[in-house]
Amino acid sequence: MLKIIIMTLLVIPTAWLSSMRWLWTLVTAQSITASVYTFTWLHSTWSTGWRITSIYTGVDSISAPLLVLTTWLLPLMILASRWHMFTAPETHQRMYITLLTLLQAMLLAAFGASELLLFYIMFEATLIPTLFIITRWGNQKERLGAGNYFLFYTLSGSLPLLVALIGAHVDLGTMTLVAPQQYVTLRPDLLWMKMWWVACLFAFLVKLPLYGFHLWLPKAHVEAPVAGSMILAGVLLKLGSFGIMRMMPKLEPLSDDLNYPFIVLALWGVIMAGSTCMRQPDVKSMIAYSSVSHMGLVAASLLIQTTWGNTGAMIMMIAHGLTSSFLFAAANTNYERTHTRTMLLARGLQSLLPLMGAWWFFACLANLGLPPYPTFMAELVMFAALYKWADLTLIMTGWGAIITVAYSLFLFLLTQRGPVPKHIINMPPTQTREHLLMVLHLMPLVLLIAKPHLIMAFTI
Repeated sequence: MLKIIIMTLLVIPTAWLSSMRWLWTLVTAQSITASVYTFTWLHSTWSTGWRITSIYTGVDSISAPLLVLTTWLLPLMILASRWHMFTAPETHQRMYITLLTLLQAMLLAAFGASELLLFYIMFEATLIPTLFIITRWGNQKERLGAGNYFLFYTLSGSLPLLVALIGAHVDLGTMTLVAPQQYVTLRPDLLWMKMWWVACLFAFLVKLPLYGFHLWLPKAHVEAPVAGSMILAGVLLKLGSFGIMRMMPKLEPLSDDLNYPFIVLALWGVIMAGSTCMRQPDVKSMIAYSSVSHMGLVAASLLIQTTWGNTGAMIMMIAHGLTSSFLFAAANTNYERTHTRTMLLARGLQSLLPLMGAWWFFACLANLGLPPYPTFMAELVMFAALYKWADLTLIMTGWGAIITVAYSLFLFLLTQRGPVPKHIINMPPTQTREHLLMVLHLMPLVLLIAKPHLIMAFTI
């Protein structure tokens, strides 16, 4: 774990000492090297379930897929940002890469933490570089309001969690994740115990985000630069679901009584967020609301606390991280040429950029859950788990799946098919860098089609 964090942090001196001619090439190559090293975690087996790498960090079969996803997305973000930052001053380019690197190091420390307090500290620390990325390099002046929404929603949700963790630490003297014991003796008849349960999960439900606490997400996605959108959808949302996976086993038996309203809200959010996607004129806003819909399904599957639910949620977390990042990268290629995110003003691009239209097609199919994509496997497992828990959930999950197919096809048809608007006169051709970026998004999805057990090991 520390090797990977150190390898990641070494990108920072490379960013500041390299010449501008080789800056982006060197940092991309170095970050890819670090990500390839983490692949060994996917097929390692440990008899205790944990591979302790230091006193406060470790890797287990729950965190390993998320750690690999985090390291894989850094070189993709750098590739996607190269044209966006091409005209920026030299210092701004170096600082931009530095913030992305620091953000990845904090995410690695969060996912690899074996102590809950360290996880909380890194969970909050990721706010700082993300806020700078959104408010400094966003495209419009609304980025400042989006940054405020992102900051205060997350902070207000996290403060109750801090109080709950400190109280549990005082009671037990440790917050280790390695030991299987419960943190406190929970009694369902005590009101303050129920409030403690809500405090432990509220921060993660806001970060996920659960429908109703999601208002910060579309604003942050729309106003962030391409790297900010990719890391938000790809990894930062997974901090919420990862926190739920870590905390839920420690909160029994209260979860059996208190999780019902949150499961209903999550399933309702799948339908409502998907319906909202159908009427979005902005391509990034549509992709952002699709993330709310998918993560609502993840939240419901995690809250029922079954093996199948956890398995489906893990597959969806990884598949959604790759697919949503794929969609944001594809949307950025359109934006760099048309300078608009409004889909009606940038349609029919398949006739101008046919290969990019093929990448859009693959991304939209992955988003809607077409077999044999990992999103289909995730939805199948989660639907079965929720149906086993309660028959009526099939109505909501079924409608959610239909709506997901509808808005995914709508996204493809509106951006790629139809007549080209008359104001689009000159369209620059696509670059090899952009096609490489799309291939690097598609390769892990194909790998998971062939070997899905790489991210299902924790259920064995």
